[in-house]
Amino acid sequence: MTEERMALVELLQKSGDGDFLRAVAEAVLQILMEADVEGLIGAGRHERTGDRLNYRNGYRDRSLDTRLGPLSLRIPKLRQGSYFPPFLEPRKTAEKALVMVIQEAWIGGVSTRRVDELVQAMGLSGISKSQVSKLCKDIDERVNAFLDRSLEGEWPYLWLDATYLKVRDGGRIVSVAAIIAVAVNTEGRREIVGLGIGPSEAEPFWSGFIKGLTKRGLRGVKLVISDAHDGLRLAITRVLGATWQRCRVHWIRNALAHVPKGQHTMVAAAIRQAFLQADADAAHQTWRHVADQLRARWPKLATLMDESEHDVLAYMTFPAQHRTKLHSTNPLERLNKEVKRRADVVGIFPNEASITRLIGAVLLEQNDEWLLQHRYMQIEGMAELTPPLIDADPAKLPPMAA
Repeated sequence: MTEERMALVELLQKSGDGDFLRAVAEAVLQILMEADVEGLIGAGRHERTGDRLNYRNGYRDRSLDTRLGPLSLRIPKLRQGSYFPPFLEPRKTAEKALVMVIQEAWIGGVSTRRVDELVQAMGLSGISKSQVSKLCKDIDERVNAFLDRSLEGEWPYLWLDATYLKVRDGGRIVSVAAIIAVAVNTEGRREIVGLGIGPSEAEPFWSGFIKGLTKRGLRGVKLVISDAHDGLRLAITRVLGATWQRCRVHWIRNALAHVPKGQHTMVAAAIRQAFLQADADAAHQTWRHVADQLRARWPKLATLMDESEHDVLAYMTFPAQHRTKLHSTNPLERLNKEVKRRADVVGIFPNEASITRLIGAVLLEQNDEWLLQHRYMQIEGMAELTPPLIDADPAKLPPMAA
């Protein structure tokens, strides 16, 4: 690993919850011990061969204290003699090598030669390509199961945001978009519902990503909150038929680019008067009034306000209890910062699979944390999103069962 890369354990200390990675570390060590024992015995588990030198005889439990947390190990026992993993002593050196093995397998993809060198540094005889694949398989299976899981119920609110990462592609270094989707269901619970990797932000890419969410069960979406990414608005209309809320924070930054820096505070305060209104009608009226006041001095700003009025104020037609979290992509900011912090350690990813492995694991950890927290939105406001049945036309109601 290059000196510029921060050690994985430092990342864990910053990110908080390391339950997932402790499980990965346990799986990695177990695979290495099994491979080492196979070499000593001369045969795999249940394998019949004349080269067999010994037999297995169960396991004994052993706890290994590391900076990742205590790891629960099952050390193989032999029928004749004994087996003790060489990497357990000295512990500090072994722990450092273990973290490097996980980091290389997790972030760098399957690099047999590099992981083999690290395994030998742990005191083991080496590792084959198939065994390196097993190191990554457990991580990939968990991440893919999380990213491909079925989505139950209705999800009225959906946030979409893109983070740009560098990856090697045919000898070149290119930029790809990592799309993160977060949604809130009718119970007020927030979950990460998707991750997509693509070369651009054209409409076909967005449509394909959103269609993938709907195939997994995403339904009932009424509002999508995002920045003004190319092609996204059209994809939302075609696939979801939902309302689009343009991120208010990013819009104000774009708007102030048409105003001298010395006037930013005054202009921003004037525009925000629309956001302080109690209902949508008052907000739109105030917005147009402010635009007319600014038109003479800054015609480009006024034109931008005319064109984006309904996109920036879309959230005002939704329940008042929810509006503070609906007007921007700010709810994703902390998540995006963690993703970027992990990604910056790598710098340039070797392939798109390694992006999915790293970012997917970060999202899995965060989602587990969210599930343990209180509701993200008040459930009372959700009732306002669905018209009551008694207001429906009686002639259109389904017949009652006999």
